[in-house]
Amino acid sequence: MRLRALLASLAILAAGLAVLSLATDGFRAFTTETARRIEVREQPRPVPDVLLQTADGQHLRLHALRGRWLLVDFIYTRCPTLCTAQGSEFARLQDRLAGPIARRRITLLSISFDPDNDDPARLADYQQRFGDRGVGWIAARPADATGLGQLRHIFGVTAVPDGMGGFVHNAAIAVVDPGGRLVAILDWDDPGAAASYVEARLAS
Repeated sequence: MRLRALLASLAILAAGLAVLSLATDGFRAFTTETARRIEVREQPRPVPDVLLQTADGQHLRLHALRGRWLLVDFIYTRCPTLCTAQGSEFARLQDRLAGPIARRRITLLSISFDPDNDDPARLADYQQRFGDRGVGWIAARPADATGLGQLRHIFGVTAVPDGMGGFVHNAAIAVVDPGGRLVAILDWDDPGAAASYVEARLAS
């Protein structure tokens, strides 16, 4: 009886591991993300000087934001899930970080990985929908496909069409230091940790 129960338990465990392996691409989804975060922390990456078009229709080069800390997320405006939460969190970060934002020491930056659909009007609507306070949060799209590819590579952005007009994508809050280097990748659903990260460095 005990042997039968043991074999049944092993069979259930094996089935569970098989499902988990399939869902995480052979377990690499966990290890790759962890390795990416460690690599960025230990070997900061220079961010390319990509040309962006902002929600007000203006053009902005990323290097024009040097000298301040950037909290960066990647979104698409039609997203019904992760990006909805991210938009609300960035609006709350505007409140928490209002002081250093006003002193131009921190900027929040949402970059669309769906620039063909996310024109300036849609980017502006995205910010307004989530309560943009009007200062310190830039929503933008890369001006060309080359720039989008460079950003996706440096920031490790994965976005796969879901067959229904949207994307399955990863999410994070990336931290770029005043020298223009990607120095940290933090959990998308813990904006407080991102705020604490930059606040600690501004205070040091």
